[in-house]
Amino acid sequence: MVVRGAQEKAPVLHTDVLDRLGTDIAHGHCPPGSVLTLAQLAERFEVSRTVVREAVRVLESLGMVESRRRVGVTVRPVRDWSVLEPRVIRWRLSGPHRDDQLHRLTELRLALEPTAARLAALKAPAPVAARLTELAATLRRLGEAGEGAGEEYLQADIEFHALLIEASENDMLAALRGVVTEVLAGRTHLHLTPRDPVPASLDHHEAVARAVAEHDEDAAERHARAVVMEVWNELRDVRFTPPLGIAAPLGHAVGDAGAAVSPVAGPGGR
Repeated sequence: MVVRGAQEKAPVLHTDVLDRLGTDIAHGHCPPGSVLTLAQLAERFEVSRTVVREAVRVLESLGMVESRRRVGVTVRPVRDWSVLEPRVIRWRLSGPHRDDQLHRLTELRLALEPTAARLAALKAPAPVAARLTELAATLRRLGEAGEGAGEEYLQADIEFHALLIEASENDMLAALRGVVTEVLAGRTHLHLTPRDPVPASLDHHEAVARAVAEHDEDAAERHARAVVMEVWNELRDVRFTPPLGIAAPLGHAVGDAGAAVSPVAGPGGR
C-alpha cells in the first residue's frame, strides 16, 4: 500500500517541481548560465533526486537547460528554448516580462490567423462553417451580457480560433493552435481581459464565420486580421506589469502611464 501511494504521488510531485522550476527559469530567477545540482534542487523542493531528474529531463526537451555529469544542470539562453511550446508560453506569461510576451504572441497571431482564415474560406466544409457561426453567436451573447472575462466565453473563444486554424487544413499552421490557446487562456487567467468585449471584435468574429461559410477568402482574411488588430492596437501603449519595485494596488493591473486599471478593463479584442 505504501509503495502504491508513493507511485501515485510521484507524477504529482514531478509536475509540481517541473512547473516551479520552469517558472523560476522563465521569470529570470535562474538566469542563463546558472548551474544547479540535483542535490540542491532536491533539497529545495523537498523531493527525491529521481523526481528532480524527471523534471530536468522535460526542461532539457524544451531547450531550457542542459544537464552534464560532473557539471550539473545549466540554464540555457532564451534563444535555445522551445518558445512556442504551450508550457513555456504559460510560464513566461506569468512572469515579469509578460508585456513583451503578449506583444510578441500577438505579432505571431497577426502572421498566422489571417492566412489560416483565408485557407479556411477556401477549404472548410459546411459543418465547420456552421460551428464557427454558432461560436461567434455564443461570443456575442456572452459578451453583450458582460461575461467576456468568464470561463464560458474563454472556452468558446478558444474553440473558435482553434477551429479556424484547423480548418486551414495546413498541418504547419495547425501545429501553432496551442500558441493561440495559451495566449487567450493566459490573458483571461491573468485578469487582462474585459467583461465587456469591444463591440467591433464581436462583429469581426461573426464576419469571419460568415466569410468562411460564403467561401469569401478576402473577407475572411481581412476580418481575421481585424480581430487580432483590436488586440494589437490596444497593447501597443499599455503596460500591464508594474515596473520593477512599483506595486500596483491590490487586485489591479497597471495601465497606460502607470495608472491603475481594473483587471477586467484590459484589451477588448480576442
